[in-house]
Amino acid sequence: MMQINIWKILVVHLSIIIGFSCSLQRNPEDNPDIPAIAKYFSTKGRYEEVNPHLIEDVLAVNRSILQPPYAQCREIHLTAIIRHGTRYPTTKNIKKMQKFYDLVKSRASGKESWLREIQTQWTMWYTEDMDGRLVQKGVNDHKHLAVRLSKLFPSLISEEKLRGGFIKFITSSKHRCVNSTLSFKAGLTELWDIKDKEFDHAVNDALMRFFDQCTRFLQEVDNNPSAVTEVDKFRQGPEMRRVQEKIADRLSIPYNAITDDMAEAAFYLCAYEFAIKTVNSPWCRLFDEVDAQVLEYANDLKQFWKRGYGYDINSKSSCILFHDVFSRLDQAANENKSGQQVTEAVTVQIGHAETLLPLLTLLGFFKDSEALTSTNYATQTHRSFRTSHMLPYAANLLLVLYDCGGGDLRLQPLLNEKPVTFPGLTDQKASMPLYQDVREHYGELLRGCDFENECQLFKHPSEM
Repeated sequence: MMQINIWKILVVHLSIIIGFSCSLQRNPEDNPDIPAIAKYFSTKGRYEEVNPHLIEDVLAVNRSILQPPYAQCREIHLTAIIRHGTRYPTTKNIKKMQKFYDLVKSRASGKESWLREIQTQWTMWYTEDMDGRLVQKGVNDHKHLAVRLSKLFPSLISEEKLRGGFIKFITSSKHRCVNSTLSFKAGLTELWDIKDKEFDHAVNDALMRFFDQCTRFLQEVDNNPSAVTEVDKFRQGPEMRRVQEKIADRLSIPYNAITDDMAEAAFYLCAYEFAIKTVNSPWCRLFDEVDAQVLEYANDLKQFWKRGYGYDINSKSSCILFHDVFSRLDQAANENKSGQQVTEAVTVQIGHAETLLPLLTLLGFFKDSEALTSTNYATQTHRSFRTSHMLPYAANLLLVLYDCGGGDLRLQPLLNEKPVTFPGLTDQKASMPLYQDVREHYGELLRGCDFENECQLFKHPSEM
């Protein structure tokens, strides 16, 4: 008897120790306020899922990540291409969400507490006039990003540079981008308590919404249903059908009542409630991790074929932005070389996921050995083309030009505030290759990649 009691005490002690060690290793996703599936929300994901340390402290930065190769390196120019902050759903998605909500309200049955909560307490508060506008969380996304970047690059993003007109702001004409730009500026003016001056921004859709003005892209891809055949096939395929059946089972609804559109709408309800309100809503209980991975892949497929590596014109449509970036870098390099002050220390350009993705593709980032298709979901588990990681709200590509002395200019790329390496330039010092080497690496694009040429509908055979 005595031995049994001692054994019980040992087991209890052991379970306490294990429980304690597990609590020490708790991940952000163990937080009950964060849906377990939050890391699969693709372009509807929070920036904090990509940078979990911001959950604890939204203004935290770690300057040691920059690591210039020499102590004397100093940053002379920063180009930041940033996606707008968290937004409401578009009208099109609100209609789909409304349809699914009506179905659940009228036909679903079951005793689960989450289902009761949807049917008796949750009300459809999204209205069609919200149509993709910036929400308060989106305002904060950009205010906080501005403060963090000023801490990361204090010699470039400074009150003196802002007041002196050395920081330039460019935005797409869409409300959510203009308001993100205003929020970014407010982050800086509030940080430095500037009340006596306002700072302009330029609206430039040719740069920030180049995809709207590229005729070949619009005709061959964007307005061409056959361009997304792989997406359609996957949405009608076995993985997606299984997700629909599981949702139907959880709601006790016939299988044929849940379409692929409805499965996506249910996923959006979970994602938007979380992104906008930081709420782990009852809608999230409709999915397990396997379902979320399938829905994430469906969205990645769409982005791959419509904006990424699926068609050459997707990335070539961003030629105008590509050349704009390098002309700013060249100007900064030339001014610095001739001993002048760099006139444009910082360029902040605010656009869309559709602005960033073609440019990242043109630069060769996140390219897998195999294309994403409707049939290779199982082998793409470890793909690098994952929009949840690349393109959350407020996603950003930063290009920082350094002068390391003696004409040694270096360029550091960062994605979402984390250093990345230019594809094909991995042998250079860490993530900061010589600027000249970067220019040579992209030489073909710098010499060619003409927006007018690429985007005209019928190319001359000699240009093919």
